[in-house]
Amino acid sequence: MRATGVVVEYNPFHNGHLHHLRETRAATGADIVVAVMSGHFLQRGEPALVSKWARTRMALEAGVDVVIELPYCFATQHAEIFSKGAISLLDRLGCGSFCFGSEDGDMDAFLNTIRFIQTNQEQYDTYIKEFIQEGMSYPSALAGAFRKLGHQDDIIDLSKPNNILGFHYLEARNQLCSSLKAYTIMRESAGYHDEHFSSPSIASATSIRKSIFSTRGDQEIGSYLPAGSVQELDRYKSEYGGFHRWENYWTLLQYKLLSSSKGELKDIYEVEEGIENRMVEYAKTSLSFEEFMTKLKTKRYTWTRLQRMLLHVLTDTHKEEMRSRHDSPSYIRLLGMNEKGREYIRSRKKNLSLPLISKLSSANQHEVHLDVKAAEIYSLGLQDPDARKRLLRKEWSQPPIMKTM
Repeated sequence: MRATGVVVEYNPFHNGHLHHLRETRAATGADIVVAVMSGHFLQRGEPALVSKWARTRMALEAGVDVVIELPYCFATQHAEIFSKGAISLLDRLGCGSFCFGSEDGDMDAFLNTIRFIQTNQEQYDTYIKEFIQEGMSYPSALAGAFRKLGHQDDIIDLSKPNNILGFHYLEARNQLCSSLKAYTIMRESAGYHDEHFSSPSIASATSIRKSIFSTRGDQEIGSYLPAGSVQELDRYKSEYGGFHRWENYWTLLQYKLLSSSKGELKDIYEVEEGIENRMVEYAKTSLSFEEFMTKLKTKRYTWTRLQRMLLHVLTDTHKEEMRSRHDSPSYIRLLGMNEKGREYIRSRKKNLSLPLISKLSSANQHEVHLDVKAAEIYSLGLQDPDARKRLLRKEWSQPPIMKTM
């Protein structure tokens, strides 16, 4: 069986994801689609709307064959490390290809861009360093360095978020010397960060989440999600009493900031350049996470970078703890599969170079420590103590979700 991979968060799974899934099958001709999906916390440094188990069910219902987890130490990183972790897992699981959504939708343009940067690598790195020293954020410095090298018509726009991720997926594949073949599908209608509905059927996950947490609740989202996703959201809300967002964790984060010494905060992963002083100062006067972030944000630090930083504060994840991790994941955690997916896993299992974890109790506890800690803290975003216990129990007792045809 030929397998292709997709790198996803499904926060939540919507019609744009369904389009990408269908186009991926058509473009690659694969029999199996493997989704490597972030766990409870995501690349932009925020909690997922619903648990990884709920999002796994959404994916399986929509036609994904196998769902595996991208561990915390890769899922909550900047694009380079995030991409390397995800592509490494797809390669180790035996996928022959992978497919990503992009604003350009032109694989030749991506390959031209990689060659262009490699040809001008020294100057490119110099420009990035200069822009960062001037106070630019890292993503802005990348885009600025790219523009400074000179515009070409046959390269991609590296200011666009999905183009950036796609570029790093290809870089990761090359660094890993992987034989994975790459495909890209142009994103439909809504932009990655769009906060408003601008199409009758396709909307960004950002706008969907914004609608869910607005005074309108989830009344407007039915047109933008497959029925299975809507049902799963309803079930999650009924079972756990609500959804997850940063505001649910604000008092926990505020306590952590105010009860820690500056030295302790300085040891947290990604906290640097004295930003801990601003964190403590604004934690004293802010009444919400939104207010705190608005005060904390600067030209140099993007909202996303600050959220990742604060997530590591919340989970008490230290620099040494993250840096001691391997360059690529050391295990494959299986979250769910359908019957075709189970057949594929059985066919690959004996030849896997990484341990396959189907139940946490059988795992090397040192390796999964960060994932367990993330699950424990994620559960604190629920108001009902019994709901917290039920969700956390799943981390240990939930076998891979099996969808029958």
